[in-house]
Amino acid sequence: MSGIGDIFNLIFFGPVINILVLIFQGLSALHIPGALGFSILVLTVLIRILVWPFMASQIKATKKMADLKPHLDALKTRHKGDKQAFASAQMTLYKEHGVNPAAGCLPALIQIPVFIALYQAIINILPGPGGNLNHINSLLYFPQLKLPSTIDPNFLGLNLGAKPSEFASLGVGLLLIPILTAALTFMQSKMTLPKPVKHYPSDSPKEVKEKEGIEESMGAIQSQMVYLMPIMIGYFAFTFPIGLAIYWNTYTVLGIIQQHRISGWGGLSDMVARFRK
Repeated sequence: MSGIGDIFNLIFFGPVINILVLIFQGLSALHIPGALGFSILVLTVLIRILVWPFMASQIKATKKMADLKPHLDALKTRHKGDKQAFASAQMTLYKEHGVNPAAGCLPALIQIPVFIALYQAIINILPGPGGNLNHINSLLYFPQLKLPSTIDPNFLGLNLGAKPSEFASLGVGLLLIPILTAALTFMQSKMTLPKPVKHYPSDSPKEVKEKEGIEESMGAIQSQMVYLMPIMIGYFAFTFPIGLAIYWNTYTVLGIIQQHRISGWGGLSDMVARFRK
């Protein structure tokens, strides 16, 4: 296990922590208040730019798979009970539309170690039980980058090491952070879904049945991803230091922008239309 940890530190954690400290030391030299918070913001943007092409590939692959859902449902009905024939027809359908089922998984797998490294970097540099500046200093490439024993954790009036779960002693306003985090996660999750299916009086019985099938499958996805994920991430933002919420919210906002540029508002279309009215 120590060998895997050394490889991870060498390839991911080491570079991420060095970039974070380099940004922090540069902002501190310019006497910019809240240097630690701005360092997290800048590093998050850099990480998002780094994984932008991989995320774009994942979004496009997911959209293609969603667009093929009605065709897959038709194939399931046509080859009901014949798994081999269905698998063959499914692969033919994917080939005709240039869809690679694994294309949406690979980009996500590539991002995981980067996210873990960034998470550990923020946890280690923030004040609190998880902070470990000695560990950070041991991974720095240059002695000039070494951090002092204490770092100012304040950013825009917030202590980045504080947790919203401590609102009883620090103020009820901290609860806005996990609420915002959950709301942004909901927006991004909702956008990944296809646009809501519209029903028209002129729909034939066959079209009505097909749309009902699509809605049923979408409903299962929504209950699992669109609602559970924001609750889970919001709970993490409630229990983790504020510095991590800044990273997550910045990353999510950039993700929403990228999602909109590639596939529009998706499942959020109706809500956006009602808001504009």
